[in-house]
Amino acid sequence: MATRAVWKGAISFGLVHIPVALHPATVDTGLDFDWLDKRTLDPVGYRRINKATGEAIEAENVIKGIEYEKGRYVVLTDEEIRAAYPKTTQTIAIDSFVPNTQIPFVYLERPYYLEPINKGEKVYALLRDALLQSRRVGVARVVLQNKQHLAALVPSGQGLVLNLLRWGDEIRPWEDLDLPPVGPKAAGVSDKELAMAKALIDDMSGKWDPHQFSDSFKEEILALVERKVRAGELQPVVQPEAAAEEAIPFGAQVLDLSDLLQRSLRKGDGADAPPDGDGSRGKSRARALPGKKEAPAPDGTDDTSPHSPGRRKAA
Repeated sequence: MATRAVWKGAISFGLVHIPVALHPATVDTGLDFDWLDKRTLDPVGYRRINKATGEAIEAENVIKGIEYEKGRYVVLTDEEIRAAYPKTTQTIAIDSFVPNTQIPFVYLERPYYLEPINKGEKVYALLRDALLQSRRVGVARVVLQNKQHLAALVPSGQGLVLNLLRWGDEIRPWEDLDLPPVGPKAAGVSDKELAMAKALIDDMSGKWDPHQFSDSFKEEILALVERKVRAGELQPVVQPEAAAEEAIPFGAQVLDLSDLLQRSLRKGDGADAPPDGDGSRGKSRARALPGKKEAPAPDGTDDTSPHSPGRRKAA
């Protein structure tokens, strides 16, 4: 099924820009149990409740705070929270390229497909094939819906995948767990036991096929729903109207690829690089193309939550 692009921008490394559209690579197939009023079957939503009094609170009386110490909070205004948001750049800025075996699975969070747009097919293919042959992935930063993410740009088959990564301080260290020492001898495993375990693994080995696996709970619930439908137990529920989606405007420009690659590889004083905002000529890896206008930020909703890596959960 075709998906709507959730973000449009460009991959940037050196002086090269690759205009791309970001598409969700996954779909939520979990069961969604909606809340309904037992008396009227009207949809039931969440309410703001004062936990001390149990009373409902109007939205204008809700403020945000960070628990700094047990029972003590720092109150933040919406203006202060908005000022801390990262600037939207419409750019997947690659900081470096690392071997494709160096990022542990525990850091992978959410994948997106990248599709070339605005005649960027050639340079898209160039980056994809160069990454495949060098066995590298790009480590980049990207801002999505006012939140900065670390991400890995990974070649996969015919396309490129942008996999959002967890920040380093979001990963718990191994030292918190009581684990056996590394190595079979140090862990008390005999050679015979190790050989039998490897033989069992070989016996159970096969090719990865995700379609061999399914969610048995979901299948049971859906089968129960089908039986109730056939029995005539289908109730009408009036849902509130959904807000209309807005298009994401974006424009991009692709200049001569060979020239950009040559200029990116030069080691001089940055004479070919466009000047920074203060008029000086910088040497950063990710840089806008000469004459390229900044694309407008995509429209999106955000709850102005002050969540950020390494910070405590907002109250």
